[in-house]
Amino acid sequence: MKVLGVISTTALFLLLGVTVPAFAQEQLQEEGAKPAQHEEQAKPAAKQEQTKPQKQEQQAKPAKQEEAKPQKQQHQQQAKGQQQQQEKQQQQQAKSSKQEQQQQAKGQQQQQEKQQQQQAKSSKQEQQQQVKGQQQQETKQQQQQVKTQQNEEKNQQHQQQANGHAQQSQGQYARNGQKDSYGHEYNESHFGPNHHARFEATGGREYDGRREYSYGGYWFYAGSYPAWFYQQDVYFVMGADGLWYAVAYGNPSLMFQVNIG
Repeated sequence: MKVLGVISTTALFLLLGVTVPAFAQEQLQEEGAKPAQHEEQAKPAAKQEQTKPQKQEQQAKPAKQEEAKPQKQQHQQQAKGQQQQQEKQQQQQAKSSKQEQQQQAKGQQQQQEKQQQQQAKSSKQEQQQQVKGQQQQETKQQQQQVKTQQNEEKNQQHQQQANGHAQQSQGQYARNGQKDSYGHEYNESHFGPNHHARFEATGGREYDGRREYSYGGYWFYAGSYPAWFYQQDVYFVMGADGLWYAVAYGNPSLMFQVNIG
């Protein structure tokens, strides 16, 4: 029994001797591990502190991006607006240029048409003038022919009348070389139907308040002149009674007495 007790006691001391150093070593290991653990714990905190600004910076980047996004959109819109404005201006310029070209082409076409119309009008007027000139020339020739024929007929009539007057003058008019009471000589080479003439109301001369007309070398006058005196040819003769008369060439029955100034 004593031996068993000694063995138990000895075992207990051995166990304690082994346990105590082990416990102390464990405590030392735990104490040594604690700073390391604190260091490990401090490292994530420090790491977190280091990553926090980065995270904040990363968080700030989207905010900056969000702020820059409207500016970018604004710049894009401005650029798009400028491009649209330039395109609009180019389209407007192209449209204006096209319209101007069309106006010029239209103006040239109108000018050409106007010139063609003017040329056609001038040509037509020229043709009309030529036709009119030909018609006038033909009419003038016809009138000239008619006038020539009338003159020939008139000359024949005058010749016949002159012959008739010559026949009548043998009994009605003074003889060739006969003189009036004032000594004025009747000469058939200056007086009679073969020497008819036309007189005008404003012709001759005004003398002593009367109008006188020169005929056959003398100035004849009358108190008044009938209208037919200025409307047809007239000749002067001395009658068989020694007085002077103005006679209508176309109608010898028309006569009135005149005097020599």
